[in-house]
Amino acid sequence: MENVRLTAFVHGHVQGVGFRWWTMKQARELKLQGSATNLNDGRVCVVAEGPQDKCEEMLKRLQEQPSRHQRVGNVDTVIAQWGESRGIEGFVKR
Repeated sequence: MENVRLTAFVHGHVQGVGFRWWTMKQARELKLQGSATNLNDGRVCVVAEGPQDKCEEMLKRLQEQPSRHQRVGNVDTVIAQWGESRGIEGFVKR
């Protein structure tokens, strides 16, 4: 299966609550590469690369209510963009 790149802009109460740590844990569980970065406007930008089905699962987890995967914070909206994989290695939080 070909790798894809998911860029997800997560809106809500997602900074200062451990959301990036939670995101990194989910990405590692799904064996995805990428990053979770705080943006100046209060959003978190999540970049995930890997098989399309795993990236779709990551997007689903970002959109779910906190209790399912013990997510922290509160997500209002997730804006997703899809593209070609760029070959990122590892997953980091910034």
